[in-house]
Amino acid sequence: MKSPDPEPGGGRPEPVARRAPLLITAELPPDVLAWADAMRRAHYPPDRNRLKAHVTLFHALPPSVEEELRECLAQLAGAPPPPARITGLMKLGGGTALEVDSPTLVALHGAIADRMHGLLTHHDALPLKLHVTIQNKVTSQAARALQAELGPTLEHRAFRFYGFGLYAYEEGLWRPIRTFPFRG
Repeated sequence: MKSPDPEPGGGRPEPVARRAPLLITAELPPDVLAWADAMRRAHYPPDRNRLKAHVTLFHALPPSVEEELRECLAQLAGAPPPPARITGLMKLGGGTALEVDSPTLVALHGAIADRMHGLLTHHDALPLKLHVTIQNKVTSQAARALQAELGPTLEHRAFRFYGFGLYAYEEGLWRPIRTFPFRG
């Protein structure tokens, strides 16, 4: 079997996995994760539900900044776990999410965004709206029906985030790279 051709300049080509965009999440504590993930499994189309419940902070950072992200997340994770609260439902058009309020986490997101200035995609540069998607890729009618069903009974939960998650986006799945638990 022939080995891959070297890159210009004589180096080996970078493995495909290392070229994958990077994602950052705010990791939910186990009890909230179990609750939100159960809702996601109940309401997300099963053929499209390939991930656990999550709060995405950044969707597509360049893989070339992985080491800098590791340093940044490790430093920021030295803080106390950010307080948060599930405050209601968020309408996504063709889906539904749990709305999350956490000014502290939004500030930490801002610190990461400042560090990654000039590298953010349009989507990642938009104002952050914290949420956990529990339904997506459905008709707007199905989304409205779920919102009408859940809205009056949704439990508003207070919690603290567990840490940051760093992932690589590979073929529609997220490959875990590392979790950075809050320590403060």
